[in-house]
Amino acid sequence: MTEPATISPPTPAPAWRVHLTLILVQVTFGGFHVVAKAVISELSPLALAAIRVGAATPVLMALAWRRDRFLPARRDLPMLALLGGLGVFANQVLFITGLKFTTATNAGILMTSVPVFAAGAAALMGIERITLNRSIGIALSVAGALVLVNPFRFTAGRAGALGNGLILTNGLCYALFLVLQRPVLTRIPWRTVTAAAFFFGGLGVLAVSLPALLALEPARVGTGAWLGVAYIIVFPTIFAYAASTWAIRRSSPALVAAYNTLQPLVASSLGVTFLGERFGWAEGVGFALIAAGLWQVSRGGGTRTETRTGTD
Repeated sequence: MTEPATISPPTPAPAWRVHLTLILVQVTFGGFHVVAKAVISELSPLALAAIRVGAATPVLMALAWRRDRFLPARRDLPMLALLGGLGVFANQVLFITGLKFTTATNAGILMTSVPVFAAGAAALMGIERITLNRSIGIALSVAGALVLVNPFRFTAGRAGALGNGLILTNGLCYALFLVLQRPVLTRIPWRTVTAAAFFFGGLGVLAVSLPALLALEPARVGTGAWLGVAYIIVFPTIFAYAASTWAIRRSSPALVAAYNTLQPLVASSLGVTFLGERFGWAEGVGFALIAAGLWQVSRGGGTRTETRTGTD
């Protein structure tokens, strides 16, 4: 079934619902880092990536077709393929590969670049005007995240240069994925955008992960690891990607990207809850800065609560 070139405006969504959704997205992403660390002790990272997209893609496509009944126009396919390449293929393969050549601390520090990249890309492309409030908010949020990950622990040198470069490139790709969705969402329903991105990006992930997937021996993987895989498929994949796209349609790429700075806070909270770590002054300062930054970004027009009606 084909559709017109534009779709109806989004249904009204209270600001609190957008913010709560973005918090839940970052909680699931934060949980992904903890769960994946345990899972890859029994599964290779690329095998995990292949299973993740292989299971999530048909679910997302079925949900999109059931609710949208929308076939993108041929002219939109290259952009949907680009979104898949940036947000699914690059986001998973570059990050996992980069971690093999650098430290988790370096990765956490470098990923705070996402909101900065997103704001710059949105401004350069004319997709979003970056106001003073948003600039201050992004700076505060990034500063808060850096307090949590402690940038002084960053290790440079020839040994980790490749990994650091891959992680930083991944941050740029994910930022572009968030920004470039905005104009596409005026023509294509958000569920269909998510499903199409996974279809195209998943093909690339499966192509590079096929040897690792063929080498996998499922019987050697424990029940706990498979439960972890199930969590990764459902929450930081199906839910998180779909919810992020839904939020971009109702807010802005800058706000969605700024919420990525919550991930170090989530990791710290999980450490307190499950590893017996202590919540110290650095965590408190980081939380305060992130909260202040997100508030500033929101003041800059971060959410939309129009009273128009349209497709959810």
